[in-house]
Amino acid sequence: MRNSGSAPAGVVYGLGFIGSAVYFISHATTFWIGMFGVLKAIVWPAILVYETFKFLGL
Repeated sequence: MRNSGSAPAGVVYGLGFIGSAVYFISHATTFWIGMFGVLKAIVWPAILVYETFKFLGL
């Protein structure tokens, strides 16, 4: 069974994770805020989809 369709999504998620982690860490004022930023970088796609659905009324 071939599963070649998920590779582009993984690349987009990976680049988004790296970019958001750099952003959150660079704006952190303390170590723990930076660690919280890494956690936010992991879950930002889920938050984005949730807020988009909420905005669209779905």
